[in-house]
Amino acid sequence: MGLPTEITDAPKIEITEIPDFNKDGSINLDDVKNLLKHNKNIATPLHGDGDFRSNECIELFKRADIVVTNPPFSLFREYVSQLVQYNKRFLILGDQNAVTYKEIFSLIKEDKLWFGYDNGGTKWFQVPDEYDIPTESRIKIENGIKYFSMGRILWYTNLDTTKRHEKLTLYKKYSQTEYPEYDNYKAIEVSRVYEIPMDYHGVMGVPITFLEKYNPEQFEILGCDYSVKQGLLPKLVNPNWKGKLDRGYLSGKRLYGRILIKNKKAK
Repeated sequence: MGLPTEITDAPKIEITEIPDFNKDGSINLDDVKNLLKHNKNIATPLHGDGDFRSNECIELFKRADIVVTNPPFSLFREYVSQLVQYNKRFLILGDQNAVTYKEIFSLIKEDKLWFGYDNGGTKWFQVPDEYDIPTESRIKIENGIKYFSMGRILWYTNLDTTKRHEKLTLYKKYSQTEYPEYDNYKAIEVSRVYEIPMDYHGVMGVPITFLEKYNPEQFEILGCDYSVKQGLLPKLVNPNWKGKLDRGYLSGKRLYGRILIKNKKAK
């Protein structure tokens, strides 16, 4: 489904400046809550169904300086595409596995999208009282409010963070025994991010959790399993390999997804 380039039938929506209700000298979520509770001209219903692809929502979207939301995961690719098309700064929630989508991974590789803060542990979302699922451990009630937990949920953003400029401290040195080469890739296997060898100049395969520590000044992302499968990294394919290229293989065992990187600062 294509996105409209001209908004011709969207209703006109007035955007009002948020006042500093609590007089603390800054605008924060408390001020937003007060605004929505006490100013009926701000909290107005949409005319349509709220689909982010509708003209009405795109009109609101175009006026935003920063987009912060929890988009539908089933339409994550399309939502991110819209953010990129309109050149928006954003902070959005998404499934961890979204990094394996070719569209999302390409943005990460091009340094146009990365992880935000607070991506560890369980995230809890407020849900209606009637909301129920069989797994009781994923539901909690605090102060009469019901919450539902979701795993593998990360913050994705293109807003700069301090952590993406932090150098990953490396302490191990390369040895052929400890870092074997894949059966099908001309790259070595590094099964733990903190065990990336400090002195290896070649290509390495690391878990996708590497992206939590990725510093583009320290490392270069060459691609991933998908890149090899699609023929985008032909020089990394072992010419003697006769099997699949869907993942990295080590001693005949298929591994979990890997990101292929180089250490720019290898000593």
